[in-house]
Amino acid sequence: METPNKQPKISTMTHEEEEEMQHDISKLQDQVQKISHSQKVTEAKMDGLKNGMEYKMDGLEAKLKGNIEYLKKDMGGLKGCLAKLLQ
Repeated sequence: METPNKQPKISTMTHEEEEEMQHDISKLQDQVQKISHSQKVTEAKMDGLKNGMEYKMDGLEAKLKGNIEYLKKDMGGLKGCLAKLLQ
């Protein structure tokens, strides 16, 4: 009981089907290019935001250090005044 050998069916595309497929491929390539460009733009924006935040954080850190130094000096002055007052 052998199965008869069947010749594989050769599928051929019509010219219209081929054109439609080429059109679909072209549309997909365009979409991929747009997505890729969009990703690059998003990455550039994110890098800009990151750099901006780092700059602001550095400025805030410097400001806080300055305020701490000012408070230390102010506390030294208060200690001196308290010492004079207690004498």
